[in-house]
Amino acid sequence: MGVFPRFGSWINQKSQQLLKAESKRSKNVDSEEDNFKLPDEEYLYPDLKEVLKQRELWREAEQNHPWHNASPKIKVTRENGFYHMHIELTVGLDPDSVYFFLTDPESGPFQSLNKNRKLMKNKSRKILFENGPRQITRVEKSVVCNVLGLYIPISMHLILDENRKDLMTQYKKERVIFMKEFKGNYKVEPVFVDKERLCKKKIPMTREEYKKCSGGKGKIASKLTVDQFYKPYPPFNLPPLSWLIRGLTIKTSKALLALLQDTTTRFRTAA
Repeated sequence: MGVFPRFGSWINQKSQQLLKAESKRSKNVDSEEDNFKLPDEEYLYPDLKEVLKQRELWREAEQNHPWHNASPKIKVTRENGFYHMHIELTVGLDPDSVYFFLTDPESGPFQSLNKNRKLMKNKSRKILFENGPRQITRVEKSVVCNVLGLYIPISMHLILDENRKDLMTQYKKERVIFMKEFKGNYKVEPVFVDKERLCKKKIPMTREEYKKCSGGKGKIASKLTVDQFYKPYPPFNLPPLSWLIRGLTIKTSKALLALLQDTTTRFRTAA
């Protein structure tokens, strides 16, 4: 579990508690660090047993029919000086786990194991508002960009609005280098990958319908959708500098998404 220590230790702890007594659940999920706090478990995972079941289904399937990581679909358009980057990616793991990987600042997947280099680092985090599954935080992140073979960290000060019930995060800049405007959102939605094989009479529309028609044996993958809008400061909004910014944005996004896929692969194959 070394690549996702907080998620691995937390979910293993909870699975052991479920085996002992389903009616008793620990509330001690806060980090000892002052700068980090997990939401209450009832908001972190609405159905913990289903998360654990999905983990086992994916690991069992990986032994005989390994999941193929498809390349992300990325489209960039420009209108009125704003760039809009739209990303779609299907990930071979359940939505709750994928969203956890994306939002947990400690167990994040954005470290290149081959080069032992973190492509995204969370430098600071402060909770501004919290109500049930919703949490608003002020964060400082460092994202590494590959510029002609040089790995340059780019500092980003953002406000994040996370909703663990809807598995959606909205973000906007407080301060991002080169960027006059920078905002966006991402969401994780379920994909019923075994519906044609296990649900022959009726196409399921919800997780409950899928669980029923598949007899609880259907794997749920995740569709990650990202919409990011940005507008560089002059002169970075004009060619050829605007071409450089656009290219770096796409290249860095692909690298981060590839690491997310690698993390889910290691999770599916973990002992």
